[in-house]
Amino acid sequence: MDKKGSMEKILAIVGSTNPNSVNKKLVNYITGFFEDSDVKLQDWTHFDVPVYTYELEKERGFPVDIRIFKNTLDQYEALILAVTEHNMSIPGFLKNIFDWLSQMDSKFLNGKKVLLMSTSEDEKGSIHALEYMKKLLPSFGAEVIESFSLPYFSKNYDEQENTLKDQILLLGLKEVLTHFEQRIKLS
Repeated sequence: MDKKGSMEKILAIVGSTNPNSVNKKLVNYITGFFEDSDVKLQDWTHFDVPVYTYELEKERGFPVDIRIFKNTLDQYEALILAVTEHNMSIPGFLKNIFDWLSQMDSKFLNGKKVLLMSTSEDEKGSIHALEYMKKLLPSFGAEVIESFSLPYFSKNYDEQENTLKDQILLLGLKEVLTHFEQRIKLS
């Protein structure tokens, strides 16, 4: 808890619209580790955002869901962003959301502390998308505090027990989460 006795607020974002996303499962798992923070998961299921074009912005303005999401972002001190990889980059829908947000406010993540995460069913753990986001987010004003990539999700995560099977990976994850939470508290 901070000096005022309130909990730090963290918004968890999964860069996938797939309801069975392994990145969503990873985020749901790690939220249980934050004892001194209030973590809310952003649901993209009902987002209705057209593909960004300058002409569309001038014609219709900013979509309602983008304005609502921007207001939601403004209420949080920190973000957990789990990114899915599509063709060695991030999914088009997530890029589109960032396109809209950056047109609304080029520093829409100004001052936000970010934990980047990724996982996949292969040995790379969506590392290309993770590295892309490490470079992109600071241009919007974010500070990437930590990152964690989990390879071979199904091999390394036990859904029945809701835990990582590999103790070394689990220790590494706990270290990343502890450091991230400590940095948020210092803000």
